Amino acid sequence: MIQPELKAYRRCSGRHVLALETNLTYVEKCQIFHYADLIRKAGNELTGIMKKRYDQLVRTKRYRKLKSLYKKYKDADNKKALKDVCDQMKEMQKQYDVTWDYCRTSMIAIKKKYGIDAVFALTKAEDVFCGIEKCLYSDGETIHFKKRGDLPCIRAKQINRGIIMKQMNFKFKDIEFGVKIKDRYEQEEVDAILYYLKHAEFMDSIAANTYKETNICISTYRPCYVSLVCKKIRGKLRVYVHITIEGVSKLKQDRFGNVKHNKGKGIVGCDIGTQTIAYTTETKAGLKNLAERGSSIEVNERKEWYYVKKKDS
Repeated sequence: MIQPELKAYRRCSGRHVLALETNLTYVEKCQIFHYADLIRKAGNELTGIMKKRYDQLVRTKRYRKLKSLYKKYKDADNKKALKDVCDQMKEMQKQYDVTWDYCRTSMIAIKKKYGIDAVFALTKAEDVFCGIEKCLYSDGETIHFKKRGDLPCIRAKQINRGIIMKQMNFKFKDIEFGVKIKDRYEQEEVDAILYYLKHAEFMDSIAANTYKETNICISTYRPCYVSLVCKKIRGKLRVYVHITIEGVSKLKQDRFGNVKHNKGKGIVGCDIGTQTIAYTTETKAGLKNLAERGSSIEVNERKEWYYVKKKDS
């Protein structure tokens, strides 16, 4: 049984992801790609079921009114009125089967159809319902399907189920494989993971006691769970292991031991996407748009629209 102090530490500690390329053979990669595609198809079938239920719900005038009141009371921080509106929304969601229980139970028959393990099916059902919740309580408009070739990651949020990790060797189904370590940063992360696995109780006790006495979360580098990510790069199949690790990422250094990207004070982690960049520090996390439209562009487009409209009239 996990100690209460350790539970409190794990709730507050940060996490980061280490991506390592696997040393799978071509045939094994094809098997994993096929399994990921089965998860995609199962997720799309579940998405279709939940989308139909959600569309029926939002067609009602009452729910649309409740959603507008939810936003109004949330912005005004009126907790009492917000609770009453939430209760009414949940009642309607239950009436139209837009609930986590219905989503989870619907996945049971679908996973049997596609031959997917329960642990991966449950994770995919959670992803689908997260999209539903974004539409129910946030600015989401609809949930989307995964197109062919857009493979989801194979993830089990338990270190001892689905994708089993023993030291730095992994087992998925009947496939056993290792990883390729390409630079100093990856080697330091792997060494930290192996040290934790060798001294797990000792590291957990230090982390729990430190958090209890100073309210500071130290990095234990405990592997929380493992995901498999399939990518096709320049026509070649590649499978990556994503290890979710407890604690702050190691500093990236060159071969001489000098810190890379040393621009300011402290450690900053960022994830650059096609449209946005996510960043996190020890005290702050945020999301910014890349190439965001400036006010001058908006003003010019507004003027163009005004001139065209005036000319047509």
